[in-house]
Amino acid sequence: MQLQVGMIVRAAAGKEQNQFWMIVRMDEQYVYLADGKHRTLQNPKRKNPKHVRATQTAWNPGGLTDKMLRQKLRLFKEGNKFVERRFD
Repeated sequence: MQLQVGMIVRAAAGKEQNQFWMIVRMDEQYVYLADGKHRTLQNPKRKNPKHVRATQTAWNPGGLTDKMLRQKLRLFKEGNKFVERRFD
């Protein structure tokens, strides 16, 4: 799946592994992710695209605030708890 701005992704590597983020910006080498709490829309985290896994959800980032992003990601995560269960 092709990554695009506004897409919700799950970090597959790093200390924020398995957390959900929104792509707020992209360039040739990196995607820039925000969660609204630790990484705001104005100060996104730079991450290698190989280290994120796309979901099939995308939101329009226009007019979005950090508070709205936090709330949407929390509801998204609660709705996808069955996906995060491990069967080790």
